[in-house]
Amino acid sequence: MLDMKYLRKNVTEVTQKLQDRGVSSEKLTELLNLDQERRDIIQKVENLKADRNTASDKIAYAKRNQEDASQAIMAMQRVSQEIKKLDAQQLELNDQVQNLAAHLPNLAAVDVPVGVDESANIEQRTWEPTDYQKRPHALLETPKWLEAHYDVGEKLGILDFERGAKVSGARFLYYVGDGARLERAVYNFMLDEHRKEGYTEMITPIVVNDTAMFGTGQYPKFQDDAYRVAGLAQTYIPTAEVPLTNYYSGETLPADELPIKFTALSPSFRKEAGAAGKDTRGLIRLHQFNKVEMVKFTKPEQSYAELESMTANAESILQKLELPYHVIMLSTGDMGFSAAKTYDIEVWMPQQSLYREISSVSNTEAFQARRMHITYRDEENKLQLVHTLNGSGLAVGRTVAAILENYQNEDGSVTIPEILRPYMGGQEKLIATPHH
Repeated sequence: MLDMKYLRKNVTEVTQKLQDRGVSSEKLTELLNLDQERRDIIQKVENLKADRNTASDKIAYAKRNQEDASQAIMAMQRVSQEIKKLDAQQLELNDQVQNLAAHLPNLAAVDVPVGVDESANIEQRTWEPTDYQKRPHALLETPKWLEAHYDVGEKLGILDFERGAKVSGARFLYYVGDGARLERAVYNFMLDEHRKEGYTEMITPIVVNDTAMFGTGQYPKFQDDAYRVAGLAQTYIPTAEVPLTNYYSGETLPADELPIKFTALSPSFRKEAGAAGKDTRGLIRLHQFNKVEMVKFTKPEQSYAELESMTANAESILQKLELPYHVIMLSTGDMGFSAAKTYDIEVWMPQQSLYREISSVSNTEAFQARRMHITYRDEENKLQLVHTLNGSGLAVGRTVAAILENYQNEDGSVTIPEILRPYMGGQEKLIATPHH
């Protein structure tokens, strides 16, 4: 959530920055007008309360001197009724201001490219293994035997989309045999790597309350995209970012312990309501998927250095898996609601001959911390909001998809990346194996 004091003092700048995020100036004008009306009422109430206190003193004085205080009492009752009326108006305005403010996205950092969509994103760097061009599927002309990851997985008998749809509906699946083992190997490898980088591993709840979803910015704007628990104000998490970041909600953190770093594997649940018709096959856009998440709590002056560090942590996973990727900085029109700056890491998918998102790493600055009231005390012992960061480290199913496409062989087998083999009991290849 944005700082109302900052909005009032920097109307011209904020108007432009919100327009860069696709928000019309009328939204800010409406918010500021309601906020001013609310503040005027607060001032009126304070003045009336002062008048009531003065009248109360006069009534007490009159009674002590056995004077007639009936007129003063009636006047005070009228003032009390007016205060009650204004208090009700203030509560209504508070709700309106809160609702409008809750729908405003974060303001972009100064170096974020301005644009309406992904066409304004800027590539930062690319990476590929030194031997990548020697692999058969990396030739300039895509070999005819190269298949999409879902076809590879189904032929190997390790991905079962048909039975997933039978039991749960479209965009659910079973990992079978070596598929389940590979998925487990991938996320255990990721968690081990993040632990080496100083992240504390967590196992979080996968159901959170509405306050938690509001805290990280998913609610109220994106409530229709969430899987709700019927009859309860609870939601199945869309990412472990929600329970991890809310871990410290309402708390003041010791300054000397910042930055604090968490990582967690969790299932994630998304309706993908805005993605109808996209990636209807395969592991790219499922309703339920595993993801390893990274979250940081930092001092404001640390947060952008920590953003670069977190991005490097995600990149390191792909480098050790020897999967080609590039990093892009998202434009104002392509960033997530809570983000001030975002890097997307996209892995190369050779069958499609394009990069696909596998991680999104964001600095939300104080946007989430203001919603969750997470603070620390600065050197002058004053309370300040922390900055929060989050990133995928990585989306597990998409990593499996990238392995199946980048490591497939002409005979239909898939070579297991060397770094994962200890997690697979030394197994070097995935081959078609009957499981039932």
